[in-house]
Amino acid sequence: MNIMNKVFAALIMTTACTIGTTAQQYKVPVTNEKETMAEGPYQPQWESLIKHKTPEWFRDAKFGIWAHWGPQCVEGSGDWMAREMYIEGSHAYKHHLEHYGHPSEVGFKDILPLFKAEKWDPDKLVERYKRLGAQYFFVLGNHHDNFDLWDSKYQEWNAVNIGPKKDLIEGWAKAAKKHGLPLGISFHADHAWTWYEPSQRYDMNGRKAGVYYDGKMTKADGKGKWWEGYDPQNLYAQNHDMSDRSWANNSIHKQWAWGNGAAMPSKEFVTNFYDRTLDAINRYNPDLIYFDVTVVPFHDISDCGLKIASHFYNKNPRAVMFGKILDAQQRKALTWDVERGAPNEIINEPWQTCNCIGGWHYNTSIYERGAYKSAADVIKQLVDIVSKNGNLLLSIPLRADGTYDDKEAKVLDGIEEWMNINKESIIGTRPWVIFGEGPIAQKNIKMNAQGFNDKQYTGMTSADIRFNQTKKYLYATPLGWPTDGRIVIKSLAKGNRLFSKSITKVELLGYGSLKAKQTTEGLEISLPSPTNAIAPVLKIKK
Repeated sequence: MNIMNKVFAALIMTTACTIGTTAQQYKVPVTNEKETMAEGPYQPQWESLIKHKTPEWFRDAKFGIWAHWGPQCVEGSGDWMAREMYIEGSHAYKHHLEHYGHPSEVGFKDILPLFKAEKWDPDKLVERYKRLGAQYFFVLGNHHDNFDLWDSKYQEWNAVNIGPKKDLIEGWAKAAKKHGLPLGISFHADHAWTWYEPSQRYDMNGRKAGVYYDGKMTKADGKGKWWEGYDPQNLYAQNHDMSDRSWANNSIHKQWAWGNGAAMPSKEFVTNFYDRTLDAINRYNPDLIYFDVTVVPFHDISDCGLKIASHFYNKNPRAVMFGKILDAQQRKALTWDVERGAPNEIINEPWQTCNCIGGWHYNTSIYERGAYKSAADVIKQLVDIVSKNGNLLLSIPLRADGTYDDKEAKVLDGIEEWMNINKESIIGTRPWVIFGEGPIAQKNIKMNAQGFNDKQYTGMTSADIRFNQTKKYLYATPLGWPTDGRIVIKSLAKGNRLFSKSITKVELLGYGSLKAKQTTEGLEISLPSPTNAIAPVLKIKK
């Protein structure tokens, strides 16, 4: 998926956009010869798009599940493997070399037929996700690997032609509709231009030193091969000079916003991404779309992203379109997405965290090490995010065959168990006057680029309490069960200014009424033995 963990966080350069750039001259404007924008009240300018408000259905939803699943799951060597298999000495390179062959002979294009999805059952999966409390469902449309997971009109390298021989998005969309979940689609292929640049390299050492990888291959090279008739450049998009410092593996993070020497994409490449995205929107009518970009696709170099936004908003009044690294004005036009982290304050505009229990693409090593986030980790993050006016979009990595593993099943079971009792404190709620109290609420937690601070939120205990509310009730959730069975909520002390009503009784969800006593120290509550494995939820009538 998304932009690569801590390294990216440390290196990426943020950009700002000034609202009202109607006269901006873009380096790479898109054409509208194949897919035209829907007409309506929204125009592809910021001052028009800020009139679109994040809909209330999304604010109510709070929790979504993401099937971040595609051909990069085949090797099980982790996220970004289609790039890193071309980086000599990397884990993905070594794994590919040992199990599949040298990247000059067996490139990522040759992995695509191995992506079979042979055990994929979208109806069963979506039903499972809804049962554990998901209120919307996301699928991968394409990743940086540039492979479309639908019957794409504008990308021959797609899941109907190669691999599963199925329209995966169509299958997901039908299942989402059946189970009443709004559908989201994520598109990441806009960065294939620079992301695949290592495929132009060659080994510096060993018996294959100096032998180029397959990134520059053309249609003519496929004669007599399984891929005869397909053009590898429609997949790799590498018929261009490499970016500045391209052999420095981490330079892509500084260049993510198309600056600092990034090779400029061609008009044909940008327009192709535009056409593919509109094709998917028009076919599957998603309610949400996500881009793994700074602000919008090709921000500041093309009108592509703004045109997609105006088309989407005009086509669907329920639309939610996400962007990363947004300033305050951009958050009025788009819904802010934070990757693997959260702000430590209430945000006025609705926002979302995207996170994963493991790696974005399936990683066998994470399974073997037992390194998934636990159900408790997920629920505590969800409660914290909701208290700050956010939603959580959670990825459950699927194997290439379309199934999750036994350890992931236990995580899903734990989430479901807690949500079955406590989801009324999540779904349809709004932030309270303050989001919480306790040690972590008081910390000055900063974000790195588009997020990447979720480790700052680990270790939350019963001393960390989060609040949210409905019209009738205030919910207070200690993020753990106290060892002595006693909770003191300081923010609800006798005479506090936040909640003027006297409190003598609270309800523990899944148990019943408890006696409560307000003192100058706080609202004191004695809890019974734990009724779930994660955290108690206290319900207070307003």
